[in-house]
Amino acid sequence: MKTHLLLLFLLVSCTAKQEKDTSVLFATDAEEADTLQYYDLHEIQASGTIIAGTLSGPDTYYEYHGNGMGLQYKLAEAFAQSIGVVLQMEISPDTASLLRKLEAGEIDFIALEMPKWQVREGESLLKKAIAEWWQPERVKQIESSASNTTVTVRRHMRPVMQDAAHGIISAYDDLFRKYSSSAGWDWRLLAAMCYQESGFDPNAVSSMGAMGLMQLMPSTADAMGVPSDKRFDPEQNIAASARYIRKVSQSFSDIKDGEERTRFTLAAYNGGVGHVQDAQTLARKNGRNHQVWQEVAPFILRLSEPRYYRDPDVLNGYMRGSETEAYVRLIMSRWNQYRGSARSYSSGSTPAPARKSLQDGEYKSVVKPAEEWTPEE
Repeated sequence: MKTHLLLLFLLVSCTAKQEKDTSVLFATDAEEADTLQYYDLHEIQASGTIIAGTLSGPDTYYEYHGNGMGLQYKLAEAFAQSIGVVLQMEISPDTASLLRKLEAGEIDFIALEMPKWQVREGESLLKKAIAEWWQPERVKQIESSASNTTVTVRRHMRPVMQDAAHGIISAYDDLFRKYSSSAGWDWRLLAAMCYQESGFDPNAVSSMGAMGLMQLMPSTADAMGVPSDKRFDPEQNIAASARYIRKVSQSFSDIKDGEERTRFTLAAYNGGVGHVQDAQTLARKNGRNHQVWQEVAPFILRLSEPRYYRDPDVLNGYMRGSETEAYVRLIMSRWNQYRGSARSYSSGSTPAPARKSLQDGEYKSVVKPAEEWTPEE
């Protein structure tokens, strides 16, 4: 009897095991993964995103004012558009890391040198699509556009000071005063930054898509809640910029010295918080004070050198540091000039004095609005 029961138990156990082996209800994650023969072009298109791995550098990929730059990025972006998907870039410190990510399926292809972008074994359709897309004339055109890295701003420059004798910086002084508390800054510093960004031209537009007096990028305007039809409006533009400055400044809240924190905030407004923090990391590694701008600025400049932007502790790669260093230096210098020429007025309740003349028996301001000034004046 016991023998019969043992045989029955073994038979039931064996049957249950066979059912478990063949049923997807009992399959583990690893077993489910094994059922996928490959992740190829059709799966990429179904997901809507293709992930390219590359190294950081001026000819591969870097971010500038929130936009992707570099030849390999531009090529990969154009290919992604051709197959109807969005491009996502993944940066690695070296080629060995790229190969590991490719093998593990963390990236779909390696974008380093065309026409030999590397794909995973078995991705024959993706490899074929890349080969068909690669056309010399198309690539030449993309290379031409990618090589033009000069950022231009279309603007009509106003004077550095509209009326130095009476301490009037611009036609927007009342707005700088009104929103300076939102930034936590002296209003004249906002004015100095505005001149650097747009020359006090409310209609200024950069080749990167920045808009208005404070050159808000579209992504920043969105994040600050500025409607698309109000991005050139002087008050909306200045108010949003002031809020964004406050947000950026919070990334450096550990810097107790206010003027030092201002320098880091300016650098991050121009070059990105991540890049500035990378420079701080390099400063610490080299025995410098990461909370003093003069100690960090040299590493901002060095982030354009492979030895530094490919350091394993640098998270955001290459940056055009010379522009950011000059940006901070020029604004701080102009702020000092404005502090010596314009009254402080901590709030927007008291306007800067305006020159007046007697017209028709009444005193009227003769301070021109910014739109009426020309560089010659």
